Amino acid sequence: MADHGRISGHPRLLRLAHSVLQPGFTGSAVPDWVRRRISEGLASVVLFGRNIHGPEQVAALTSALHAENPDLVIALDEEAGDATRPGARTEAFRPGNRALGTLDDIDVTERVAHGVGRDLHALGITLSYTPSADVDPDPHHPVIGVHSFGARTDVVSRHAAAWVRGLQSAGVAACAKHFPGHGDTVVSRRLGLPQVPARAGTVALTALPPFIAAMDAGVRAVMTGHLLVPAYDDRRPATLSRAVTQDLLRGELGFTGLVVTDAVEMGAVADRYGVAGATVRAVAAGADAVCVGGGHAHADERTAARLADALVRAVRDGRLPEERLTEAASRVQEFARWSGGLRRDAAHSDNRAGADSDPAAVRRAAVRDT
Repeated sequence: MADHGRISGHPRLLRLAHSVLQPGFTGSAVPDWVRRRISEGLASVVLFGRNIHGPEQVAALTSALHAENPDLVIALDEEAGDATRPGARTEAFRPGNRALGTLDDIDVTERVAHGVGRDLHALGITLSYTPSADVDPDPHHPVIGVHSFGARTDVVSRHAAAWVRGLQSAGVAACAKHFPGHGDTVVSRRLGLPQVPARAGTVALTALPPFIAAMDAGVRAVMTGHLLVPAYDDRRPATLSRAVTQDLLRGELGFTGLVVTDAVEMGAVADRYGVAGATVRAVAAGADAVCVGGGHAHADERTAARLADALVRAVRDGRLPEERLTEAASRVQEFARWSGGLRRDAAHSDNRAGADSDPAAVRRAAVRDT
């Protein structure tokens, strides 16, 4: 098979580069190129609706992936309500975030999250890109909408924390998104670059507390948003901003876990820097894992090879310090070991405890979601 122009002579750097990528792929079975890349250091993959056709098929897919690496991170963006991947939905409909926030019963949210986690765990998923920790202050904003738990910071904070507890109690790692807060925006990051107009003091009081609550609840992954936040950086989107990732998230808030990007092929960053350029800039700014391949055009070996090579070239020409790439790869490996252990611990415990066995409150929340 063609090597797609990949760099030779730098096997250690290539292995580090593979480990920080979190690619998607096409098909309902594991492609040969994904198996090969796992043997070369790939530590994560992400599934999308196109990979999911039913519980048995997904379980077989993830089992085949874990046969290549038992601690491989297998991610999926799975909430509840309308934000449910085709084929992952069970017979029991679960209310979505806005309905849960409106009901404002954290026990219900924790039960729903546990139920989602229980289903994902059975499918072999180890990381869910949830909860949304975005505060949505204006119901007319067209972007985050019902993915947010609500317009009040305190409501979003307690439900984001409850979601983390419920999901992780079922053996699936949580990921709070979209740091430092995507709610107060009116442009989709898929089409353009959203801007958060608030001052730093306002962001600290309104947008950051849900992320802090999620961290206090034990979240070990945070997804950065493709957002321009002039209060912290008036030139670079948050995903590509050292001021946001290193100074704010790690420095001021003290987060020590995995920082993962939103999909780097989204227009907010790809239109300005290219997919490879955004990948290099994100890792240089402090991201540890780069999500890519939500669209079919970037869900192939050519993209994975191009991004790995771009990272190696950036190290060689000094744009990306080798120590930063090594640090990112180490964080991915640490997270993979922890999430793999979380999965195995849940498999050996009675995972029925706390299940959302259709309590009356869940039914009330579901009514609000219809």
